[in-house]
Parts: sequence; C-alpha cells; structure tokens
Amino acid sequence: MSRIELQEASVRATTGQGEVQILAPTTLTLTEQRVALIGPNGSGKSTLARLVNGLVGAATGRVVVDGLDVAKQGREVRRRVAFVFTDPSAQLVMPTVVEDVALSLRHTHRDREERTAAALRVLEGYGLEQLAERSVHSLSGGQRQLLAIAGVLATDPEVLVADEPTTLLDLVNTRRIAELLFGLRQQLLLVTHDLDLALRCERALLVEHGRVVADGAPAEVVEHYRASAW
Repeated sequence: MSRIELQEASVRATTGQGEVQILAPTTLTLTEQRVALIGPNGSGKSTLARLVNGLVGAATGRVVVDGLDVAKQGREVRRRVAFVFTDPSAQLVMPTVVEDVALSLRHTHRDREERTAAALRVLEGYGLEQLAERSVHSLSGGQRQLLAIAGVLATDPEVLVADEPTTLLDLVNTRRIAELLFGLRQQLLLVTHDLDLALRCERALLVEHGRVVADGAPAEVVEHYRASAW
C-alpha cells in the first residue's frame, strides 16, 4: 500500500468575512488499503481528501504520498492518486463514452487508433462496451459513475480517492459501485455518508468542524459519530 502523510497540513479560504480555517493543522499517516472519512456536511472531510492529490493546496504543513511532496511534485503524485467526484458530470468531458476513456489514455497511448482500442478494452472490463458510442449525457446515473471510475482507473493509479461516490445513486447502483470499489487492488480513501460502507474499511476518520476528532477501528469511530449526532 501507498503511504499518505499529512504533516501539520491545514487549509484556509478567504471569504467576505475574511480568512476562514477549513481544516485545522492535521498530522496523520495512512497506510491501510481502505480508509473511510466520515462526518457531517461541511466538516472538512472532502477538503482533507482533496489534499492528497493537490486538488486543494495546504496553507501550512506538507502532504506527502510515497515520499512525493504534493505541493512540489504534483504531476507525479496525480499519476499515483486518482480522484472520483460525487457528481460524475464534473469529470466526464468528452462527447462519447469511448472518447472519454480515451482521454485518460492520451499520455500512455500516443497513436489514436491504439488509444481507442485500449479504451474499448477498458470499457469491456467494466461491462460498458455496448455503450461505447453513446453520448455521456444519455447515460443513467449509475452508468455515468461507473464510467467516471473506469476512466480514472484506466491509468492504473496506486490510490483512488472517492468523494461520496454513491450519494447520487439509487440502492442498486450504490451496491454495484460499492462492490467495484471494495474489489479494487488500489488503496481506497473513501469519503462517505454511508456508514455501512465505512464499516467495511480497515480504518475510519471522523472529521468535525475542520478537525479529526476520532481515528481508529471503523466500528468505534462510527459509534462515536452516531453518539455525537445526538
């Protein structure tokens, strides 16, 4: 597994009321295969997750992935760390399904025909080959999320950060995406409101008011969260 380190990393934002701290200085090391980040809306859990591949920059401290400083070696880090958004529309940018996966392969397959063939193989691996020529806008929510995951995994990263990937899905597609995520060889950093999914991880972090307030076995952290919610 990869080694993800936050060393006194904090995040701040400027608002109309001045500078606001989104995430307090945080120090932790993540080496488990599956780590859940849970907490209420606006707690800072997504911000913490986005630090890992540089989607959010640290105001103080450092974020290091396998010895690579995210602030200084962001390109190398993003080759290792893929990110899946809550709404797949945020990352499906090409007109058709096959073109969208092919976009992810542009650096590894320079020849267009080879790139398209590789994209079709990726789609086949996820059961999406019949949708190759479909518009990404015509897909169901579950199909779009599956395509988004297929696209980021096409480059074979070491870590997948998934930010509430099942929030917009119905029960059937939630289960489908969950089984896919938990069957991956990649290290998974899962931001989720689904406590059943959190319980399937090896470690859980509870984030509240921009601070990690509980860290440990998922059952204990989930129980802490449930108790604090009352």
